[in-house]
Amino acid sequence: MSDEAPGETPRALDDELRGLEDGRAQELSLSAAPRSACPLGICDGSGFVIDEESDVAADCRCRAGRIASARTSTLEGRIPRRYQGVGFDRPPVSDIARSAPDQIASVRRYVRRIEENLDRGRGLWLQGDVGTGKTTLAMLVSKAALAAGRSVAIYSLPRLLNLLREAMDSQEGKLDFLDRLTSIDLLHIDDLGAEYRTDWVLEQLYSIVNARYEAQRAIVATTNLMPDELSERLGARTVSRLVEICGDLIPLFGADKRREFRPA
Repeated sequence: MSDEAPGETPRALDDELRGLEDGRAQELSLSAAPRSACPLGICDGSGFVIDEESDVAADCRCRAGRIASARTSTLEGRIPRRYQGVGFDRPPVSDIARSAPDQIASVRRYVRRIEENLDRGRGLWLQGDVGTGKTTLAMLVSKAALAAGRSVAIYSLPRLLNLLREAMDSQEGKLDFLDRLTSIDLLHIDDLGAEYRTDWVLEQLYSIVNARYEAQRAIVATTNLMPDELSERLGARTVSRLVEICGDLIPLFGADKRREFRPA
């Protein structure tokens, strides 16, 4: 049974996402203004508003955003080129919807309430075989978060762990990287379980997930692992926290969609 609101269609949701993206583009054009300008037109660009009667300075509404943007500017928060055109109303998502309507409905429901979900630290994770559309659906979530003006970091797990290794030249470097990963609104991790299992990998993955769990920050993740493999490959503590953040796994099965759409 469909959970769509009366009259709602995948195209209507895509139109809504495009509207959010247009609004985000306008916001970015404001934030690209000279440093002396406040993107909200409130302060003088300093991040503070002075009450002339009391001569007391208060934080401008732009200040938190400026600080967050500065801290996360080095994280990878762009939708990869291959996924920039994804939408609910076109392949491969429209084709996945025919064989997995409930799974698509779950992702669509999450996207419709993207800001509420991020505010509450609620995430989403998808599980299935290679080429079943997990990453595409996860990119729809990240795309909606970016369109809503939220901070997002997108990594495959091997790439994320490589960056963490590079940051471990000093304890301060590692802690700073983890702090930045924790401060963003949405952390997108692709291919959970793709990294070879070692004690170090389990420890670092737990550190990342636990930090976001304690900060009530959302995660969207994908994995090829079957449910009975998760604890063994990712660690029971990590899986427990991922369940708290993301709820139940959304399973995707079927043929490799990449083969279906590969040029002859």
